[in-house]
Amino acid sequence: MSSSFKVVVVGGVAAGMKAACKTARLRPDAEIVVIERGDLISYSGCGLPYFISGVVHKREELYSTPIGVERNAGFFENVKNVKVLTRHEAVKIDRAEKSLEIRNLDDGSTRSIPYDKLVLGTGAVPVVPPVPGHDLGNVFTVKQVEDADRISSNVEKDSLRKAVIVGGGLIGVEMAECLADLAMDVTVVEMLPQILPMLDPEIALLVQNHLDEQGVTVSTGSAVTALEGEGGRVTAVKCGDRSFEADLVIFAIGVRPASDLAREAGLDIGPFGGIRVDDRMCTSDPDIYAAGDCVEAIHLVTGKPAYVPLGSTANKQGRVAAKNLCGEEDTFQGIIGSAVVKICDFNVARTGLSEREAFDAGLEPIACLCPAPDKTHFFPGANPVLLKLVADRNTGRLLGAQAVGPGDVSKRVDSVVPAITAGMTVEQVSKLDLCYAPPYASAMDNVITAANVLRNKMEGRMNGIPAAEVREKLEKGEDFFFLDARSPGEVAEKAITGATNIPLGKLRSALDEVPADKPVVCFCALSLRGYEAALILEAAGRSDVTVMDGGVAMWPY
Repeated sequence: MSSSFKVVVVGGVAAGMKAACKTARLRPDAEIVVIERGDLISYSGCGLPYFISGVVHKREELYSTPIGVERNAGFFENVKNVKVLTRHEAVKIDRAEKSLEIRNLDDGSTRSIPYDKLVLGTGAVPVVPPVPGHDLGNVFTVKQVEDADRISSNVEKDSLRKAVIVGGGLIGVEMAECLADLAMDVTVVEMLPQILPMLDPEIALLVQNHLDEQGVTVSTGSAVTALEGEGGRVTAVKCGDRSFEADLVIFAIGVRPASDLAREAGLDIGPFGGIRVDDRMCTSDPDIYAAGDCVEAIHLVTGKPAYVPLGSTANKQGRVAAKNLCGEEDTFQGIIGSAVVKICDFNVARTGLSEREAFDAGLEPIACLCPAPDKTHFFPGANPVLLKLVADRNTGRLLGAQAVGPGDVSKRVDSVVPAITAGMTVEQVSKLDLCYAPPYASAMDNVITAANVLRNKMEGRMNGIPAAEVREKLEKGEDFFFLDARSPGEVAEKAITGATNIPLGKLRSALDEVPADKPVVCFCALSLRGYEAALILEAAGRSDVTVMDGGVAMWPY
């Protein structure tokens, strides 16, 4: 007996399979069919770089349950009561007839299947620029398990030594680490002035410096104009007048929503090319839902559409879509752009708005840079976390956070995600009851300390200046006194050209060494002593005194 409730899902990876399985739990009587173009389903695309590098030993681990059962079509039919048709492509939606035309990719045959509710989880497709040579051999993208297979087999078979990664976003830097771990000579070329555009420039430069220390070459401001080859295989990447030798090229310049099926069916499309949905994940057709990388979401800080494709978001949206198509009530309110990535020995995380994004949104941001260890400083294994917080100067609302370093950055960023989501102010964040014990955090956690620095700035107790502005002053030869409040031993290890060293403990007795007729910029290792030096100078009657945010720890030059 056929079911009276037919649900068809297009896309068998994150959002699609989550929607299908949740629907099966809510409506055991439903007939659920998933249409998937590929051979594999329900795999972790985010795990692909780690499979290529060998951290994940077997490809099957990417699409298996925690106890090792492969999530294939048989698994979903026998365990979940979900039928999956792999190697089938959705061709056309007939909204009037409520049917979906599909094509068998093995024999080319087509047929139509009816639906009561349709879910689009079509995902995204990698962007490959149409430059000459983009179709040469050994040129790849990283989106599917098959992509990882091809990259791995070529690296192993051909003993490739030089890799060029086009694009310095999340996937690009992950692949840089991956190929560097395989002892390849890696170059990242990025068209923008910085890598990781989700970060502010000074934070991104800290990451770039770390990649350089790990032997990865980064060339920013480099737009690819052509790929050169010999014998059908790539040999070089051209960026204007520059050329980078390459045995292997990976395009990682981003993805675009796979929304063509929806567009051709007349569904509303958003400004980023993603399918437009409401907070119930319903499209402009009440019987069609969409979720995952093919849709746009609302940014909870700006209230505007945003496109941030992530597997975590896709799974949450798939669940919401399933509940609503089954007649229950649930909403997906939006995102704030939380992301984390491991880059060699650095951890990088961000959420909310960057300072630049806040400006672009018409806000008046104020920011602070605050480096500190991720555990109490005396506890073994403490590592630095370089943290930036961004707030709205007028309302005090926390807008965003960015953190980099070898320490536990995800804990810090995750702790402010609910604060940003709830619209909390910096003052409220500074009083959060976060966990404390020496193995996990200092008594004043990094987030609390940074929030207090930001409060001092907003209350006029501290006049901070970004490192970029200080560097610009030095390069222009501006007449100011650059005061390094560290010890002579610290200065001997790492000095900043143009600074004068007066240790904090000697400053009160050496005030006459600080010119009274010049602006003063104070700093130290973290700028805590720099702040204290500024207080001493202000108490002595100096008025034009600023503190360089983040000190030497966050000086990226």
